[in-house]
Amino acid sequence: MSQSSTLYSTTQEHPSRILYRTRGRRHGPITRLMSPGDLGEVLKPFVFLDLFDMEATSMSGFGLHPHSGIATVTHLFEGDVRYEDSTGAAGLLPEGGVEWFKAGHGAWHGGGAGEAPRARGFQLWLALPPEHELGPVESIYQAPGDIARDGPVRVLVGAHGAAASSLEAPASINYLAVRLKAGESWRYQRPANHSVAWVALSKGGLTMPERIDAGELAIFETADTPIDFRADGDTEFVLGSAVAHRHDLVLGNYSVHTSKASLVAGERRIDEIRMRLQMEGRLP
Repeated sequence: MSQSSTLYSTTQEHPSRILYRTRGRRHGPITRLMSPGDLGEVLKPFVFLDLFDMEATSMSGFGLHPHSGIATVTHLFEGDVRYEDSTGAAGLLPEGGVEWFKAGHGAWHGGGAGEAPRARGFQLWLALPPEHELGPVESIYQAPGDIARDGPVRVLVGAHGAAASSLEAPASINYLAVRLKAGESWRYQRPANHSVAWVALSKGGLTMPERIDAGELAIFETADTPIDFRADGDTEFVLGSAVAHRHDLVLGNYSVHTSKASLVAGERRIDEIRMRLQMEGRLP
């Protein structure tokens, strides 16, 4: 396929508009592009997104820490990272793999440097609806070969074209990882009821016709028109779209719930697990 090839036909008659864009807040090798207290209120069920790009020698690791009321999705475009969680799972998440950690009523997980010299990717939090936020924990670690693909797209959650993720999303959500070569174009037609849509780049740049660069998150207007992208260089990005989460975001330190009562229940379960992990010597 040539550098100027088109993966999908495009049109610029009525392009989807960008309503807002941000470079977030950078803390060393980690850029926080959204959190539950800011853009998460606009983009829910997507409530938190970190872009990380770090050398293994500088990765101090993320010790075991708790969550409840959310699911986290971690995907690597480059390198690998180690993971562990309170279900007993531990291992190496490779480039192209996915960590799905549905904390539900409460769980702990952590990670750190892998075997590669560098790690680059995204971690996303999804707010869970009331029927899932105090449900059972689900930790699934998918190898690259387990991820459904449609052309340049890896379907991390949801579906695109003929490909669908094996993960059971708690609501109508698409979360895609896309790689385009310089000059390639790609179209995303969001489902009609997906009023929330955004894109975040970890490498390269896109024109649609507005320019979006690596390190940026852009939020799109609610519309039924396709979103057309053209890569200005070799480009890697994630895209999310979903039915809007109609519930409140009630926040704890590591938890997001729909009510104060469910937050209290989640934090109580987190404390119970903390005591067990301390008895096992996995926490100080």
